[in-house]
Amino acid sequence: MNRAQLQQKKIAVLMGGLSGEREISLRTGSAVLKALQTAGYQALGIDVGRDLPARLRAENVEVAFIALHGRYGEDGCVQGLLEMMGIAYTGSGVLASSLAMDKVAAKKILLQHDLPTPGFEVFTAGDKIESLIQRCRHFPLVVKPSREGSTLGITIAGNAEDLRRGAAEALRFDSRVLIEEFIPGAELTVGVLDGQALPVIQIVAEGGFYDYQAKYTPGRCEYLLPAPLEAAITTRLQAAAVQACEALGCRGALRADFRLNQKAFYCLEVNTIPGMTETSLLPKAAAAAGIDFTELVERILAGAGLGH
Repeated sequence: MNRAQLQQKKIAVLMGGLSGEREISLRTGSAVLKALQTAGYQALGIDVGRDLPARLRAENVEVAFIALHGRYGEDGCVQGLLEMMGIAYTGSGVLASSLAMDKVAAKKILLQHDLPTPGFEVFTAGDKIESLIQRCRHFPLVVKPSREGSTLGITIAGNAEDLRRGAAEALRFDSRVLIEEFIPGAELTVGVLDGQALPVIQIVAEGGFYDYQAKYTPGRCEYLLPAPLEAAITTRLQAAAVQACEALGCRGALRADFRLNQKAFYCLEVNTIPGMTETSLLPKAAAAAGIDFTELVERILAGAGLGH
């Protein structure tokens, strides 16, 4: 839809939600809503709960801008609801959202497309932890829920006891846990907007670990933009980010996260609804490419549709 058409539509920014990332989603949604209203769109905010279908009908919503992070918002659930209600929405469709949210499924697809990703094991509720420890002898390891975001429930395990503790912590968030080889080196992220890669950002976190607090507390990270990399590595990373998004069937505004060890890089995951807060990476990368926040929001909105 073009800008003139969209300005005639009733647009709801879906934010908040029921996941552990609720507070971040409220910040993302508030920023998006302000940008849309300032640009002249008929936009309202909806703090998403289990009454969402009734709210959408009561407000006669025609287009949904999804600003929900985590479970029920980023995993295909709300996308499926909107499909059933015939309401156009932003971002990836049901299948792509579900695949990208499930880190184990996503890694398997990346490997099928010859995209490097750290080696991994899967641990589920009911599995014997000692069997896992026997298989995982090379530390450090990254332990995290398979279907969560914003580093919720994540542990860097330096030994067997850390692994036990980390698996128990991750199981609080999900019944399936990803145990991943820790890749030393630089933390990098590549935004992808409508199939085109944005400038690469290197993240230098206070304390060396890009955890929840580092992500969302201003001043806890340094962002090197553009990342100080050789031109050839930058080009390869950007191509890999686009390829990863395409492999998963994603569309719209996306972010692929990588680790770089010398000249070898590894794709960690693809985020289908990147944050749009004051510390978020996608708006930073877009700004470096000459796309201001309002234009970024409008471009995401322009891609809204059904049957993605």
